[in-house]
Amino acid sequence: MAVLDLVSAAADTAHHVAHLDVMHLADVPNPGGGTRPPGAEKLTKVLGWAAWTVTAICVGGILAVAGKMALNHRRGEGGEHAMALGVVLVACCLAGTASAIVGALI
Repeated sequence: MAVLDLVSAAADTAHHVAHLDVMHLADVPNPGGGTRPPGAEKLTKVLGWAAWTVTAICVGGILAVAGKMALNHRRGEGGEHAMALGVVLVACCLAGTASAIVGALI
């Protein structure tokens, strides 16, 4: 009997959700892209510097992992650096697609 009550409650909930007044949901204002505040050029300049710095750090990270791999290969040690290289490559991908990710979320 409890299963029938649960199914009935789920059906009632689905019926009420399907008949929501969509017009009230459409009343939420869309802020749009907005306008740039005064001095936004300075923020854009700082973001450009940050992007350049992150790119340089990513290149340095790849070079550091490559150097460790070369040294360990010469010593005859295993290649445990695949994980480190993977982390650096994921960081590079995030840095390269940061603005696209934010644009998709906004």
